[in-house]
Amino acid sequence: MAMQHIFSGNPLDRADALRRDSDWLEASAKSPDARYLPLWQLNVLVDSQSSGSPVLGWLRQADVARLDVGLPPVFLGLKDGLPHFALDISAVHDPNHELTLGNGFAFAESRAAAMTLPLADTGILAQARAQIGWHKSHRYCSCCGHPTEQEKGGHLRRCPECGAEHFPRTDPVAIMLVVDGDHCLLGQSHGPLMRFGMFSALAGFIDQGESIEEAVRREILEEAGISVGAVRYHSSQPWPFPSSLMIGCHATALTREITIDEDEMHDVRWFTRHEVLDALAGEHPDLRLPGPMAIAHHLVKDWAEDR
Repeated sequence: MAMQHIFSGNPLDRADALRRDSDWLEASAKSPDARYLPLWQLNVLVDSQSSGSPVLGWLRQADVARLDVGLPPVFLGLKDGLPHFALDISAVHDPNHELTLGNGFAFAESRAAAMTLPLADTGILAQARAQIGWHKSHRYCSCCGHPTEQEKGGHLRRCPECGAEHFPRTDPVAIMLVVDGDHCLLGQSHGPLMRFGMFSALAGFIDQGESIEEAVRREILEEAGISVGAVRYHSSQPWPFPSSLMIGCHATALTREITIDEDEMHDVRWFTRHEVLDALAGEHPDLRLPGPMAIAHHLVKDWAEDR
């Protein structure tokens, strides 16, 4: 099944061979043709006027050169031969004033921005936010505690003290819709889902030394007490909060009786296809589902519409 979710569809050539060339990176970062995507406290710059609809707010090298942020840019890749970078400008007190942004430019929370940006832009945003977030939280060597240094255009941090190399991480998460005939299993975890009265597909991080199928079966058994047989891959979605890869699956239940892990889940229930279709149409009095931004929405929708 070919499906592109929000935060996928990145059109940039990540140019791994070029990012190994430190001289090329330095020259490209100083080039007047370079494009910069600034992130301020992990909020992204959006241009809501130049193209008639919101797009990422790319700036020229001259626009950001005067900022004293003290951090090197992260090389995102090439598009039409032009180098594109992300830059963490969180050290700037008032970015709107320092950058002298024109009308239509504003920093936006990344989730909110992604709901209005073109799909390709959301893919770039996922890469930029995840990498900037990783650099913010991994500035010290986990082996010896010494400050690390950015290399390879931001795809590596090296410790000058012990020589250890540290790479950006992606955390795999299995998210699965368990079905039994015309019923599907949906849950409500403690936290935002419970506060908003929303049910979603169950999910959990994949452990070390565990396959996707094993993770699906383990998570469903742990959270709902349901045994699962066949597992079928559906699609995946980058989720840069901070840096996960949601691996969506459909799974077939072998048992029906629910035993909830009350530490993890507030509620878990079986819902009929008819109830789910009503909820997708906004016509169910009680059942609320995640919106189209989330992979869970598409897992549920494709099953309900028998795709």
